[in-house]
Order: sequence, then structure tokens, then C-alpha cells
Amino acid sequence: MNTFSEKQGTGSVEEFTVSDADAGPYALAEGPDGALWFTLVHRGAVARRDPDDGRVTVHPVGEGPTVIVPGPDGALWFTEYRTHRIGRITPGGDYASFAPLTPGGGPFGITAGPDGAVWFTLSAADRIGRVTMDGEVTEYPAPGAFPSALTTGPDGALWCTLNQGDAVGRLTTDGHGTAYPLPAEGAAPVGIAAGPDGALWFTEIGAGRIGRITVGGDITEYPLSDPAARPHAVTAGPDGALWFTEWGSGRVGRITVDGDVTAYALSRPDSEPHGIAVHDGALWCALETGSLARIEVRS
Repeated sequence: MNTFSEKQGTGSVEEFTVSDADAGPYALAEGPDGALWFTLVHRGAVARRDPDDGRVTVHPVGEGPTVIVPGPDGALWFTEYRTHRIGRITPGGDYASFAPLTPGGGPFGITAGPDGAVWFTLSAADRIGRVTMDGEVTEYPAPGAFPSALTTGPDGALWCTLNQGDAVGRLTTDGHGTAYPLPAEGAAPVGIAAGPDGALWFTEIGAGRIGRITVGGDITEYPLSDPAARPHAVTAGPDGALWFTEWGSGRVGRITVDGDVTAYALSRPDSEPHGIAVHDGALWCALETGSLARIEVRS
């Protein structure tokens, strides 16, 4: 475990209202069309923000859309947590969905895999699924309890957080799983992303820490200055650092690969930032209170 001082960021933060507060912007991703796509978890919709004029177009989908990612086929893929399906939408708005093999699995995390398929977690069923571009679904046991976020690692395996197992999991494309327990008690990890340093970085929402794990399983934890910050999602930024949302404090954080942390305050401490992604050279995060925030760091 490393210790450090946390600085207040001086970058530019802008917020854009994209829905009413009840719709719940949750996660977001840059699409192949250059637009910013985001889920509206409480409205049962996926929305597109035009990169030129900021106009928002809303597309109805299944209930509870959560995490969204660009797929290998030029479409956006997302999990439908409450309808227990995997959704797909093209940049033109054509929508389809696919049912996992396990009913009631609560799909949450999703990522484009190293094998040309899309992989997803079934958090309520302790399983990890795979769906091909033709809709063929396969499932494997997760290496621990409540698999949450999911990403492809630099080693060609799938890496996930095991929220209720206080661990990080690794799954090969043929279904072999390994769990790496975390040092922090009650870590409850959620977000995970591949870093620029060849390691995986993750958030510990229960312990108020950011974690790093090498592909060999070596773990380092960085405690945040606010133990109640509840870090949620994390992504690699265009600046060689990792960026994450602090759901409990209404801030966006940045951590270098050396462990130096900077925090950027949003307009409200109760803005509930969830997903975070790179778009148009800046960091964008979804605020469940109805806005998207854009953070551009001054050099």
C-alpha cells in the first residue's frame, strides 16, 4: 500500500445537461461515428450526443442499460441489467438484443474481447459470458463472487473485478479462471481498465482506494484522501494516467502510474458520477443527476 498527497486539479470542467434527473446517465463510450454514446439506466434507453452541435438523440432499448462499449463490428454493445440481456445498437439506431444462457443473471460489465467477440459479466449468477457477432452465446463460471466490470488485459485474457469476493479475477478465452484476493478488507472492487504500463487498474468502492495488479498477480493499493469517496469507474486517459469517478464525493480523480493523485470537483458533491471515457481528447463522465461532464486538463 502506498501513501501520497492528493492535489486539487486546475483543469477545465464543463457540464452538459442531457436528460432529466430521473433518466440516470450511467456509462458512456465514444462510438465509431465519433459521437458520444451513453446509457440512461432508469429510462431504458441509449442516447447519442452529436460531436458537432451537441444534439442528443434517444433510442429506447431494454430496461436497465448499464455499461456500454464499442464492439468489433462497428456497433455499440451494452448490458441490460434489468431485462437480463445484451444489447447492440448501430450508429444509425438499429437495435437488437441477445439472451444469455443463464436467466436472471444481471449482466453488468462488458468489453470487446481479444477474440473478436464481446464478453460480459453476469453479476447475479457468478458467471462470465461471451457473445459472437452472430449472436452465439457461451458462458463460463466466474473465478469468484459477483463479477462486475470487465476488460481485456495486455496478456490476451479477460480481467474482472469480483465485487463480493474482494478480489480481481482473470479468465482465459477458453474459460480457465484465477482469482487474486485484495489486501484491503471490504474492498468491493467495481471498475477495471488496462493501463498504459502493462498492468490492470481498478477501483475499490468499499475501501476508498485505487488498485493496480500486474498480469503476474502483484497488487498495489493507493488510498484516497477521502475514504468515503467511493471510486466507481476507471479508464486510461490520453495523457498516460488513469482517470476515475468518485461517486461518493462528486469528483473525478486522476492517478499517474507512479501513484500521484489529482482531484477535479464537479458542480455538485451529489452529482453521482459513474462511467468515464475518453472522447475527443478529453475525459467525459456520466452524472446520474442528468448531465455529462467534460474534463480537459491544462498542460
